Parts: sequence; structure tokens; C-alpha cells
Amino acid sequence: MSSVVHDSFTIQRTYPAAPETVFAAWAGTAAKTQWFAAEEGVEPVGEHTLDFRPGGRERFTVEGGGSVFRYDALYYDIVPGQRIVYSYEMYQDGTRISVSLATIEFRKSGDGTAMTWTEQGTYLDGVDGADASALRRDGTAGMLEGLTAYLARTPAAGG
Repeated sequence: MSSVVHDSFTIQRTYPAAPETVFAAWAGTAAKTQWFAAEEGVEPVGEHTLDFRPGGRERFTVEGGGSVFRYDALYYDIVPGQRIVYSYEMYQDGTRISVSLATIEFRKSGDGTAMTWTEQGTYLDGVDGADASALRRDGTAGMLEGLTAYLARTPAAGG
């Protein structure tokens, strides 16, 4: 039986780096590949492609937990150093499990950057489990820990 769950969440982080530095970690393939799927037990499969512009696409595939996950994104709005708006689909072993709209906002906060991630998600057919939104929120928080680690070791971020 088909089903749909709708939910949204917001995650806020503060980074000890300028908004331009934090934004740059999203904008370049080499940088984003280092933190985007940096969780333990997750291994990239194939090439990470990123066309970072309105109308551009991104694709990244990883293996983890006995499954293959594919991320396909389409960028709608990019304001350098301030905002990114994109939609993305997640696939598990070839089956679409969700479609989401994500808005990432960057603003100066003291000597660093306050970043806010807001996501509205549509989780399909219970493939992600009973609490798909909580799983996605936790997965996104874990991914942002990869960004924290990346920025800590990036010279421009003061690390």
C-alpha cells in the first residue's frame, strides 16, 4: 500500500568561520565531497557531480548499512554567502524514498557564521521506516558534523 508522510525540521549551527568560507564548502565539488558523506560506515560509490548554479544538478551515491543511497538535487536559488534553495530526491537501492525542499541560510554571527537548515520533506511508502522525518533530521545533523570537521581543518576557517 502506498503512503506519504509530510514533515519539516530546522537545524541551526554556528561555525567559527566567515559566511563566505562556510558557503564555499557547499559550492565546490572537491570541498563538498570531503564533508557531505563523511559519516562512519558510509562510503562514496562512483563520482560526485555538482553543477552549483540555479538550474544546476548534483548527484552523489553512497553505500552504508547494507544499502546503496542516491541523492539527486536541483538548485533553484543561490545567493553567494547568504542562501541556497534546492530540492532533492533520495533513493534507497533504486527505490525513491523521499522528495525534499531544503533552504540553507548563512548570516554573520560575531566572528563566525550562523547557518540555518530548513527542510520540508515528503517521505514515501514507509521505506525509510516509521519515523522517516526523525531519521532524516538525525542524518542531516550527522552530515553537518562532517561540515564542522571540514571547516576545523580548513585554513581559511581558522582551523
